[in-house]
Amino acid sequence: MNDLLLYEDVRCHYFKKPGPENTGAVLKAVSQRAKELDIDRVLIATRTGETAFDALEIFRPDIKVIAVTHYTGFTEPDSQEMAEESRQELESKGVNVLTCTHAFGGIGRGIREKLSTYQVDEIIAHTLRMFGQGVKVAVELALMAADAGKVRTDKDVISIGGTAKGADTALVLKPANSARIFSLKVREIICKPSMI
Repeated sequence: MNDLLLYEDVRCHYFKKPGPENTGAVLKAVSQRAKELDIDRVLIATRTGETAFDALEIFRPDIKVIAVTHYTGFTEPDSQEMAEESRQELESKGVNVLTCTHAFGGIGRGIREKLSTYQVDEIIAHTLRMFGQGVKVAVELALMAADAGKVRTDKDVISIGGTAKGADTALVLKPANSARIFSLKVREIICKPSMI
């Protein structure tokens, strides 16, 4: 039997440490893999818009960028980390900016903070963090974007997350609505920190 029919060699980048210094390499790897897989939608976690602006410099014009921000009130009530000017500039360049409740940090986080008990959403988040913060973020973005109707659940996307700032992780995945979380499928890891 021909072993080549059983698997495909796909390059995966493992960064020596997490963090924003990996952003450029992540965006280049995503651009290449999107072309190879004919994927036209990329989700990007961005607090301020900086990572989305960086992506616009690297990605082909036919890639639809969906920039997913922290929800309003993440740092303090009524506060949005992305400046309105940045949002408007990204949108003028064709980027779809999504601000909504985090799939793994909404009501469950409020219950934990008030009653000191974890809910299922935060347990899932902690489990995904075993693979790295960026993996958790990338999965969460796909749930949020599907719930908001920004991506289809029957078409693969690339989702980019990071550890605190910038990007250090990218996954090819099949999105799902949060109510159908176990229908989400991680197809490939394009890159992630090795967590040394």
